[in-house]
Amino acid sequence: MISLLSTLLVPGLALGGVDAPQTSWSVFAEKVYTSTGDTLENALVVVTDGKISAITPGAKALDDSLSATAVTAGLIDASASIHVGTRAVEQSSEVTPAMSMEFGVDVFDYRWERLMRSGVTTAFVPPQSRNVVGGMGVLLKTAGDDSLEARKIEGAPLLCGAIGSLPSSGNRPASGRPTSFYNRRPTTRMGVEWEWRKCLFDAAQAPAEGAGKDVDVLQDVLAGKIGAFIEAYPTQDIRTAVFLKEEMQREGFGEMRLIVDAGAEAWREPEMLVRSSTAVILPPMPSNGRTNDSAFMAANTAKVLQDAGVQFAISADDARTGPLGIEAGLAMRGGLTREEALRAVTITPAQILGVDDRVGTVEVGKDADLVLWNGEPFEVTTRPIGVLVNGRLALDPR
Repeated sequence: MISLLSTLLVPGLALGGVDAPQTSWSVFAEKVYTSTGDTLENALVVVTDGKISAITPGAKALDDSLSATAVTAGLIDASASIHVGTRAVEQSSEVTPAMSMEFGVDVFDYRWERLMRSGVTTAFVPPQSRNVVGGMGVLLKTAGDDSLEARKIEGAPLLCGAIGSLPSSGNRPASGRPTSFYNRRPTTRMGVEWEWRKCLFDAAQAPAEGAGKDVDVLQDVLAGKIGAFIEAYPTQDIRTAVFLKEEMQREGFGEMRLIVDAGAEAWREPEMLVRSSTAVILPPMPSNGRTNDSAFMAANTAKVLQDAGVQFAISADDARTGPLGIEAGLAMRGGLTREEALRAVTITPAQILGVDDRVGTVEVGKDADLVLWNGEPFEVTTRPIGVLVNGRLALDPR
């Protein structure tokens, strides 16, 4: 009797169990920015069972509609560092391709809600840049079920690593009596580059089968089946990543797919990025212009890449320095149009991550990942007032 009474007193809990969350809505906005090049006036977006089922411009709001000034597709952060820190990488070895960030992500981390409230509905999480080759990143929705498996979505597989000072920081020369596994190489940028070249050359010369999981992953990277997602802030490290890709191609080892993460100085040589078909993830705009590794990020970096034809996306990391919408606004201040800035945080990262068939635009049949804004997106005074993730109301505008 007590057990039955307790069940009846719990809000939202029926005798048959917890009520399923609502995944069907109507959303009305004065403007719907679709990320396809079209802006719809006074549009009604109908969501059915977590998918966009209809979009009607020139409509009127229904009595039960969620209403906003503007609606966009859910924002996508292609490099969100929401992991468990140094425990997210296996630092006893510098090259750990077969490791997965599934073991380094906590879905209960408060930063997921912060990211969601900023309008981000999908985020790619790479490992911390303490290893030269840290392992496979993971792509997740920012809200929903409290399990990693339920929130994970399958996209293009990406092996993550870094070039620069961070992978070697904290390491000490291997001579003398070692006191920890940090008594090892690399201790310099040159050593980091050597680790990359050695592991790729070794994988290229290893047998196709039976060489181990790490070699299997690296061979798939050389074949272009797995993308190489390499953090490189200054131009010297971006050059190293591009030259590494081109060297592997010249040697006949395959055609690597390269994505430069945190490419703050990508504006210096955009022609090189176009030549090598390299995509770029831009880091958050620093207040003083300087990012990690003393790289200088110009205010018009996104505009330079846009004009050169470089595929790029804008990241806010974990929204600690500023929301992704503000980063898009800063890119507009640097010369992008609103449509270009919107694409850089929606459909372009979706294409880079291989999930553009599910997310990134407001189109019939796609996941109902929507952001409701109280004004024009990316303005300083505008903020998300509502967020739907897979049709679930994660942030209620009412």
